[in-house]
Amino acid sequence: QDHRFIKKRIRNMLGLKSLRTATKMIAGIGAMHMVKKGQLKLREQSVKNQNICIQHLFGLTA
Repeated sequence: QDHRFIKKRIRNMLGLKSLRTATKMIAGIGAMHMVKKGQLKLREQSVKNQNICIQHLFGLTA
């Protein structure tokens, strides 16, 4: 049931051109949906830990 929010966003974008783009886009939408639903307790963490958590969600860590 959770995938309908992702499908709703992707449908408006007229499709995705590559697998890499699709992977990044779906990961980002999924991460923002998790934050919106309150599945992450970011307020209880320090700023450094919040930054690490967000980087991990969006795949920004090296």
